[in-house]
Amino acid sequence: MSTAAFIVIAILILAAALAAASLPTLIHAALSFAVAFVGIAAFFFLLGAEFVGLVQVFVYVGAVAVLIVFTILLTRRDATTPDKFNWGGVVIAIAVFNGLVWAIFRTPALSIGAPQIEPLTVKRIGEVLMTDYVWPLQCVGLVLTAALIGALILVMEEKNSKS
Repeated sequence: MSTAAFIVIAILILAAALAAASLPTLIHAALSFAVAFVGIAAFFFLLGAEFVGLVQVFVYVGAVAVLIVFTILLTRRDATTPDKFNWGGVVIAIAVFNGLVWAIFRTPALSIGAPQIEPLTVKRIGEVLMTDYVWPLQCVGLVLTAALIGALILVMEEKNSKS
């Protein structure tokens, strides 16, 4: 992994996360959150995990971040912006960061290298899902279908009660 690319992406993620935590406008914070998701996907691509990077882009940037933005836009009230900056989030973020750095430095370094493994491709993931994990995959599909039908029933009931 290129050190320069890692540093640039890390700075992008940290800046986007700090902006998401500190921007007073909620829509700007949500868009900064989406930029942080894109940076995390860039890390996966840099590590050679293309499938996980694409899942990150599709699920988190394409679905979760867009859902957050639409939720903000649809439920927005005429709220006033706060008069002063809230330092509570910054203090908690610094405390968590310091705790993580402390844990990293306290962890002993590994003296042996990891064994070489074969690269995992999307084709191999598909083969494993369709052979070894076909029943869990079908169960997940069934649960998601039931959740979709339940959501549609809830929306239809709310629509009928308003008319």
